Amino acid sequence: MITKSGGEYPYLMEAFGPIPAYLFSWTSLLVIKPSSFAIICLSFAEYASAPFYPGCDPPVIVIKCLAATAIVIITTVNSLSVKLGSYVQNFFTAAKMIIVIIIIVSGIVLLAQGKTENFKNSFNDAKISAGSISLAFYNGLWAYDGWNQLNYITEELKNPYRNLPLSIIIGIPLVSVCYVLINISYFTIMTSTELLQSPAVAVTFGDRVLYPASWIVPLFVAFSTIGAANGTCFTAGRLVYVAAREGHMLKVLSYISVKRFTPAPAIIFYGAIAIIYIIPGDINTLINYFSFAVWIFYGLTVFALIVMRFTRKQLKRPIKIPIVIPILVVLVSILLVLAPIISEPEWAYLYCVLFMLSGFIFYVLFIHFKFNWAQKISRPITMHLQMLLEVVPPVGVTK
Repeated sequence: MITKSGGEYPYLMEAFGPIPAYLFSWTSLLVIKPSSFAIICLSFAEYASAPFYPGCDPPVIVIKCLAATAIVIITTVNSLSVKLGSYVQNFFTAAKMIIVIIIIVSGIVLLAQGKTENFKNSFNDAKISAGSISLAFYNGLWAYDGWNQLNYITEELKNPYRNLPLSIIIGIPLVSVCYVLINISYFTIMTSTELLQSPAVAVTFGDRVLYPASWIVPLFVAFSTIGAANGTCFTAGRLVYVAAREGHMLKVLSYISVKRFTPAPAIIFYGAIAIIYIIPGDINTLINYFSFAVWIFYGLTVFALIVMRFTRKQLKRPIKIPIVIPILVVLVSILLVLAPIISEPEWAYLYCVLFMLSGFIFYVLFIHFKFNWAQKISRPITMHLQMLLEVVPPVGVTK
């Protein structure tokens, strides 16, 4: 119904107006997207460095330096060329499917050989509470957080009415089946305690099952995480670009490279924020912080669909779903946001909410009132960045 790039941003803009859309772009730019990018690159660094430190965890400084290097390389690739970014994505997606198939087939063979002891009494000593289940869902749903990525590049899709839903209908069931089968494979060889203690689960699996060819596991998992990071960078840069185009971010972030036709300033800015997240970064903390923030906006976005079903009846709807589905998603979103706060309250959740609301102050000062002194400061910075990066407003670019 709304064929604009930027994911949740244009949906919130159409349904609720500029303030919720701005708060989403503010939170996404400074929390949700960079922390996601940082988490994936930290995962890459753990898998890439694990083979060099057998029997112990890799040093934290090595992991963080590797993660920062990955961010710089991916940011550079996506700033230089859209085609290069898509080629990188295709290559690493193929690599991901190779390692997925290897692990799944290995697991099926082990099950056929009778390796089922780890599935007996699987839920002994499990903590059953609304808060612990919500935090478990945060980690589980984090693994699937990519189902909405194509919505960030809707304007760049050919025939979005057909290709967007088709890719989701094919992609999500395929990913779900693969992930469940991979986890079953892991549990054929590891107990839940061993899985939790392993710094890189797939590496441990490879060492026990595929030796002496176990080196292929960390290699292909590193390829997989690089592919995921590249996809995140590719789409998140478009969110920054769209928000800046609407006047909700610095104007220079909406500019396009004259020679390469990429939103280079938005992508570079996004990469720089992600590197900052790596400095204090702990993966589990980042996932919880990320998931709490993102599910607030997922719920609000799906609620926008319900609202527009009544307020925008005149709009053409190429695909219409039963309203019970978005209602169910909104209820699940509320549960995921409130349950950990009620059962296991932490200051981090309060800080996250305060940070999101602080964006309203910036909106009032710099967007609603448009203070002249802010524009006087930003104008020369914008001019110098234009010359340095060779970028211009999108209306000045013709391909």
